[in-house]
Amino acid sequence: MKSEYVNLTAENLASEHLCCAIADKKHQCGVDTKKQWLKDRIAEGHIFRKLNEKGKVFIEYAPLEKAWTPVIGDNYIYIYCLWVSGSFKGKGYGKELLEYCIEDAKNQNKSGVCIISSKKKKPFLSEKKFMIKYGFETVDTIGDEYELLALSFDGTKPHFTDTAKKQSIDGKELTIYFGMQCPYIPNCIEQVENYCNTNDIPLNLVKVDTLEKAKSVPCVFNNWAVFYNGQFETVHLLNEGYLKKMLER
Repeated sequence: MKSEYVNLTAENLASEHLCCAIADKKHQCGVDTKKQWLKDRIAEGHIFRKLNEKGKVFIEYAPLEKAWTPVIGDNYIYIYCLWVSGSFKGKGYGKELLEYCIEDAKNQNKSGVCIISSKKKKPFLSEKKFMIKYGFETVDTIGDEYELLALSFDGTKPHFTDTAKKQSIDGKELTIYFGMQCPYIPNCIEQVENYCNTNDIPLNLVKVDTLEKAKSVPCVFNNWAVFYNGQFETVHLLNEGYLKKMLER
């Protein structure tokens, strides 16, 4: 039986659930924020396509020129997130979603599709091994871990901005660059603020709320990035437990 998918639109956005936060009540405060962000992006060609089931099965992508990430290139599609979780794994949904994106890019006469990944599997980033199976290759890197993968249709290649490759800032305090694209972020910010206030840890929160800011962040960025002692640490969303371990290292 053919899988049934739904693309979020300006007309159905209010009534459709965001499957990335479907079962997490503590993150519901972030759903409205995410929907508002999406409302403004859909008109720019942003796609959020999900399986029409109560589960976390979706792909989210946009024209690279409008994508809130420090990657530049001509006429590409950028994939923010490709997520299949729980009992939905191993059933071909990831393949179907990725193939839809690739076909969509070709129908729009795009030059290719790109995505941020890493040499080793990391939370909140798509797995490199899966993307390689569909012809993606490494076209740029940041440090020893993060990679930009691309499937080029015409031989051109996107790349990280020079600013993104800095991976350092002047301030030594815990610094977090964050967008409002992910419904998990508001709760993460609340936990980080509470922990830092309780333990007298200096904290600098940098809200990335425009395309221009997102294109000029000093690190790899897919909606969240953490610095400590002036150095880039992770794109992993922080809760209190993860933050404590990071500060103790």
